[in-house]
Amino acid sequence: MNSVVIGSGFGGIAAALRLKAKGHKVTLIEKHSDLGGRARVFKKNGFIYDGGPTVITAPYLINELFELFKKDPKDYIKLSPLKIWYQFVFEDKTKFNYSGDESEMKKQIEKISKDDVEGYEKLVNFTKKIFDKGFTELADVPFDKPFVMMQQLPALLKLKSYKSVYSLVSSYIKNEKLRRMFSMHPLLVGGNPFTTTSIYGLILYLEKKWGIHYSIGGTGNIINGFEKLMDEEGIKVIKGHEVTKIISDKKKITGVQLNDQTIISSNNVICNADPPAVYEKMLNGDTNNSFLFKWKKNRMEYSMGLFVYYFGTKKTYKDIEHHTIKFGNKYKEHLDDIFENKKLNKDISYYLHRPSATDKSMAPAGQDCFYVLVPVPNNQSKINWSVEGEKMKNLVIDKMEKDLMPNLRENIVEDFYLTPDYFEKDLNTKYGSGFSIQPKFSQSAYFRFHNKSEIYDGLYFVGAGTHPGAGVPGVLSSAKVLDKIL
Repeated sequence: MNSVVIGSGFGGIAAALRLKAKGHKVTLIEKHSDLGGRARVFKKNGFIYDGGPTVITAPYLINELFELFKKDPKDYIKLSPLKIWYQFVFEDKTKFNYSGDESEMKKQIEKISKDDVEGYEKLVNFTKKIFDKGFTELADVPFDKPFVMMQQLPALLKLKSYKSVYSLVSSYIKNEKLRRMFSMHPLLVGGNPFTTTSIYGLILYLEKKWGIHYSIGGTGNIINGFEKLMDEEGIKVIKGHEVTKIISDKKKITGVQLNDQTIISSNNVICNADPPAVYEKMLNGDTNNSFLFKWKKNRMEYSMGLFVYYFGTKKTYKDIEHHTIKFGNKYKEHLDDIFENKKLNKDISYYLHRPSATDKSMAPAGQDCFYVLVPVPNNQSKINWSVEGEKMKNLVIDKMEKDLMPNLRENIVEDFYLTPDYFEKDLNTKYGSGFSIQPKFSQSAYFRFHNKSEIYDGLYFVGAGTHPGAGVPGVLSSAKVLDKIL
């Protein structure tokens, strides 16, 4: 059985490895000169910047890909658990160190709102129930048949899946600061906490189950470990070539054509890319009267875009934790502007990543490495990033200088930024969305794009746009779904 995988993000690599373990002859094709997709690495003047995911949860999903071939993951990668998972910083400068230490968590909650300690305990217990169903039981279940969804609806409704994450959190937590903190997890997978189904509240418990880890050498080092494994196991990897066409004969996939006109024959094609982009760019927009696909394509709402500012400093900011989340003054209003109104707002919230807090190899000696991620509208907004990019960069620097990092501007020695334009042009995401489609209930499981094409025999999908969704555990689980249907 010959299988071609298009795209080398976590989902594509996991699919290639799982198919190889099943005896397929596998070719993986990546249009860039390096592997990783969203998890690419940028190296500039001694600074190493992870291009995308930095929060590693459910590490067993990574480890088991090595174990498929009876290899020890520790020979390829080194995952280090973090003591403080996130430091939350509020507009009034108060801080909260979010971790797996339940005693410390309750002490901090009590300082903010005594009445919410019990509510927090109840919230954790309820998210465990969601986790047991939504992740443990359903994360790798194929949802390509409507009856599968119908079977699960009673249980999902019992778990209050009709509520949003923010609404669920608010039913247990009364303090607004704490509500924001415990409802932010959908933003990690491209969702608005006010509209994302409460099923994604499982992320809160998922973090508690396995903790949050950092890959020594950066997330890109996990990709390096996978690349070494693929080479050892005989997976053919083609870099620097783009698939321009997926070839079929009467709805049966027969191979792919590259940008240099090379044709590679295959029984199956697995796409680690947004399904709409695949159909539009590689299948000539041909949806061949599939009502279901057309309905999905036309109604799907996409995640926010991302403005990502990478910078290195000539001094170290020792008080900045590995992961920092800074909330703006307004929460819902700002999210409405991003997701609904599609306009920029100066009252930004942001996520600051400082890998050199844990790993000194990410920056030159005595210096510091960062990236800051700001949720922004996707390209449905028509924002001209060639104009607004520099403005956003300066706004971000000003905010960080005021909030967390005195004299930041004068200490920056290296910087660049990425906008939704990069995600659209370089990563083939629709509208430059950072996480494909939003994780709403009406866009989950059966209602997402299917892992198996509704139209073509031999065409499959993994990644953020398919079940179970975005985030490293999500896209790795999408490859496990594939394992069951191919």
